[in-house]
Amino acid sequence: MKKAWWKESVVYQIYPKSFKDSNGDGVGDIQGIISKLDYLKELGVDVLWISPMYASPMDDNGYDISDYRAIYEEYGTMEDFKALLKEAHDRKIKILMDLVVNHTSDEHAWFIESRKSIESPYRDYYIWKNGKQGKEPNNWGACFGGSAWEYDKQTDMYYLHCFSKKQPDLNWENPRVRTEVFDMMNWWCEIGIDGFRMDVISMISKVQTYPDGEVNGGLYGNSSPFVMNGPRVHEFLQEMNREVLSRYDIMTVGEAAGVTVEEAKKYANEDDSELNMVFQFEHVSIGDGRFGKWTTKRFDLVELKRILSKWQTELKGKAWNSLYLGNHDQPRSVSRFGDDRPEYREVSAKMLATCIHMMQGTPYIYQGEELGMTNAGFEQLTDYRDIETLNIYQELTEAKLISSEEMMQCIKARSRDNARTPVQWDDGANAGFTTGNPWIAVIDNYKEINAADQVARADSVYHYYQKLIQLRKENEIIVYGTYELLNPEDTNTFMYTRTYEKEKLLVLLNFTEKEQLVSIPEEFSTGKASCMISNYENPLQKENILRAYEAVVLKL
Repeated sequence: MKKAWWKESVVYQIYPKSFKDSNGDGVGDIQGIISKLDYLKELGVDVLWISPMYASPMDDNGYDISDYRAIYEEYGTMEDFKALLKEAHDRKIKILMDLVVNHTSDEHAWFIESRKSIESPYRDYYIWKNGKQGKEPNNWGACFGGSAWEYDKQTDMYYLHCFSKKQPDLNWENPRVRTEVFDMMNWWCEIGIDGFRMDVISMISKVQTYPDGEVNGGLYGNSSPFVMNGPRVHEFLQEMNREVLSRYDIMTVGEAAGVTVEEAKKYANEDDSELNMVFQFEHVSIGDGRFGKWTTKRFDLVELKRILSKWQTELKGKAWNSLYLGNHDQPRSVSRFGDDRPEYREVSAKMLATCIHMMQGTPYIYQGEELGMTNAGFEQLTDYRDIETLNIYQELTEAKLISSEEMMQCIKARSRDNARTPVQWDDGANAGFTTGNPWIAVIDNYKEINAADQVARADSVYHYYQKLIQLRKENEIIVYGTYELLNPEDTNTFMYTRTYEKEKLLVLLNFTEKEQLVSIPEEFSTGKASCMISNYENPLQKENILRAYEAVVLKL
């Protein structure tokens, strides 16, 4: 297996709107990020992936870009960005830009020109189709609710938007679009960034016949088989690699909705012809039902183990894993996979961190995860800001497919806004995020859960993450060791080993609040093994018994 700096790194994701506000306007900004670089350096992370900072009308919080070569004015200026790059690099921290090139904003100059006329030189930068019998070109639904097609009166045609109607999809079949994108990427690399996280990159190639999708209980057809991992996606990414990525020593991770293990081996292959790694979604889709993610159903541990283990074993030596439980699109990991009740929150947050950081792959920490931040718990729809949340509530309740009370419970469990509330820096006004009025409410529990308390307290979640990161830097087995799952059918515990050269680790995790008896392999129970890390002071106090949410890593 090839060694690489990005395999050995730990990435921290920043959602800039909610990270830290420096000027009191209620919105996080670049100077706010700069002010917290020492905190991140102390935590030990190597790379910052920052969600989009480009010019944007903010229909989808920056994932709708109107100018790829300008900074969103509420975040700062290009000078601010260059200062961030320098300050981060001075601290040996790398910066990943979020690359959003499946779609642009409808306020991007290309789209403004494209919609003017069918003769426009920019017309084919986007996907325009004639309607069928006065209706949309097909029955596809958009990811944010409603139809994936928007009628445009100006030319009496429809354009495709897999997300919001203000996010028209680019036409990657057009070589001029690809040239424009690659030029822009080279421009950023020359400025000195260290890589790209690529938004929904598995969706840039569409099946060109645009057939109807299957309708499964909702109002629209499923477009996934025709827009994810499409016929030319690998060809396009190989071209991107030749024209941009291979020219720089950068890190690339592709968000690959709908990706299978077999596809991932192509995207993130060891010959470096496409990307370094991908984000897969199987483990965060456990429990999805009739309305996709809009459910209150908890995950099944056996299923979680099966999926994570499949990705560990089947990519071994062939491709590289991204390790994560939370991000800006997911609920808070401690609320989703752990236990966010006060008596169990910290211990279960540490257990989850152990689970992910001890696997093979590059771990990603989402802002606030290192503090054990929880879901928002907002009771009123008016407290939510996310376009996906607001659209889907309206669509499903108006169609009487679900009651408003039930839908609110689904939103409390799964809305993206759970991860987008301001980072809780201290117990002062607005949790120290802003001196103004925050763009979205701060969670009520900030007096108990905040960075100032966590940094000051040696037994905190923050310091536990710090130790996990340090262990990864000191032990190659954590990065490169072979993974093996033990007791796959156990419904309460997660146990696996890592093996590298003459070393071996045993990871023991209790996913419940009850004590669990575990069967420890004989080689680890002879007294020869040492404890590498645990979330309790005296691990395995009673022989072979794991306490509530206990995590132990033993090393031979």
